[in-house]
Amino acid sequence: MKRKAFYLLALMMMPLSLLAQSDDFGVWTSIGAEKKISKKLSVGMEAELRTRDDVSTLDRWSVGVDAQYKLTKWLKVSAGYSFLDDNNEKITYKETNGMPNKLAEYWGVRHRFNVSLTGSYKFGDWQVSLRERWQYTYRPEKTIDERWDFDDDEYDGKPKTYKGRGKNVLRSRLQLSYDIPNSHFEPYASVEMFNGWPVQKTRYTAGVDWKITKKHEVGLYYLYQSVHDDDDDNEPNRHIVGVEYKFKF
Repeated sequence: MKRKAFYLLALMMMPLSLLAQSDDFGVWTSIGAEKKISKKLSVGMEAELRTRDDVSTLDRWSVGVDAQYKLTKWLKVSAGYSFLDDNNEKITYKETNGMPNKLAEYWGVRHRFNVSLTGSYKFGDWQVSLRERWQYTYRPEKTIDERWDFDDDEYDGKPKTYKGRGKNVLRSRLQLSYDIPNSHFEPYASVEMFNGWPVQKTRYTAGVDWKITKKHEVGLYYLYQSVHDDDDDNEPNRHIVGVEYKFKF
């Protein structure tokens, strides 16, 4: 059994080791709670904090709520809403030579809605699952007082308005997990694509969940985010270490 867990950990790390480099490193932490209403219905909430720039900058914080309903033994549906507050950095570039023109730094909110359908199949101590999630994010209009001008090496003193906009993404996640017999640990590996036509980014994750008791659960994971075509968040490729805690009642 221990050998199976070792093979899964090796499988989790293989795609990560093939990735050449990352532009950034961050830490994501979250705390959540889940309440089981019935055998099929449960509701939950979560608060999350993220850092970037090698953990030197607060990237964003968010709070969210969701509900899950088990349709069958292997299929469940869920829906949720999250309020996000982001630390934005937007750079405009000159059309003539591609050099940076102006930089805007500001905090801005986003409203995110999602609906998911997850199918899972268990064979022995292994489980494979596929989650398809439609995600819509709305960024309200935001006006900032001024932007940094790279040519003048000072703030321009002119207000700038960013119009409100919405964004649809289909998130497809394939996950493999292994429930180690006679233990409270469950390692897993997953790959998730963010498809905004075209695919905008891919996340490779390797982690382990520790079920301390029936009510308390802690998770630790490593995530690599590869950005392909992200015209909204302006995110770089990033290595992430995550820690999460969940309370069930």
